[in-house]
Amino acid sequence: MTISEGKPLEKESQIRVLGLESSCDETAAAVVDGAGCILSNVVLSQIEEHKPYGGVVPEIAARAHIDHMDRLIEQAMTEAGCELGDLSAVAATSGPGLIGGVMIGMMTGKAIAAAKQIPFLGVNHLEGHALTVRMTDQVRFPYMLLLVSGGHCQILVVRGVGNYQRLGTTIDDAAGEAFDKTAKILGLGYPGGPAVEAAAQQGDESRFKLPRPLKGKPGCDFSFSGLKTAVRREVEKLGDTITQQDMYDLAASFQRALCDSILDRMRHAVEIYQKQEGLAQADGGPHVLVVAGGVAANSYLKSNLQQLCLDSHFMLVAPPPALCTDNGAMIAWVGVERFKLGQRDGLDLAARARWPLDPNAPPAAGAGVKA
Repeated sequence: MTISEGKPLEKESQIRVLGLESSCDETAAAVVDGAGCILSNVVLSQIEEHKPYGGVVPEIAARAHIDHMDRLIEQAMTEAGCELGDLSAVAATSGPGLIGGVMIGMMTGKAIAAAKQIPFLGVNHLEGHALTVRMTDQVRFPYMLLLVSGGHCQILVVRGVGNYQRLGTTIDDAAGEAFDKTAKILGLGYPGGPAVEAAAQQGDESRFKLPRPLKGKPGCDFSFSGLKTAVRREVEKLGDTITQQDMYDLAASFQRALCDSILDRMRHAVEIYQKQEGLAQADGGPHVLVVAGGVAANSYLKSNLQQLCLDSHFMLVAPPPALCTDNGAMIAWVGVERFKLGQRDGLDLAARARWPLDPNAPPAAGAGVKA
């Protein structure tokens, strides 16, 4: 249950929000003030624990969150130079994500809020990615958002805190998921995104003719499952004769195909957005396209999006690489934004495995659509 109250009386410099993130394979805690200054941001990655499996194992992730959350909170508070009693509120990821991990962060946040009698704010993990640029670059509403991560690939219009219009989403794999699976097929290691990008820098992106799923089709939805399957088939064709250079060339060809697919979908979305927002934005500065999420750290994708923005008279904004992947600062910042609006959540708020930013969006054409 969300409770709205009058706006808090604290000045921005006095607001302190603790943010907890535990939705997947990073355990994180951070303190952010009301002006967007990150006072601390502690992240513990679980890459080594999941690397033998080539992907995230939910039970291993949940156990790691239990083992490390309290220590990370203590470290974050120490680095921020404040105590729990100095906090204005506690914000914790409440979904979407692996439900076991989400519950650990939520229960910890609720316990602190109850003990210190301060507000609790349950944060949509995706909104953390969506609003980070308002903390780092002071981007004003509205703006376009390409959210690309291990579990999600969406195009949204961000109109305000809690106010989103989804233009497109993946109907099967997310972009980051496709990177991970392709890296596993090619034996490049985990996590897949950085591994494929590094291999692609040594490869020929034009060698393998891979599909561009949904390219040229109406709408803004994505599909990457067929692209991943095409990579597997090329590996099977090469068989025992596959060389290191073959893998580099496949990585480069995959990355090119995935970016081509994203750019095609984005062109459609840009046209829709310009028609919707053109008049409203005429005297408010340039249109802004934000790219966020773990895959936003991919320099090849960002360079292609930069060219799209130049062609479309948009300004491309991306968070710093350290804030593209999951972290506590982005959760704390959503807490700050909601706290300023006088919003509070009850301690009976439930964790959610799925939590769409736009609950009114029509279902995508395909099973397995990501929230």
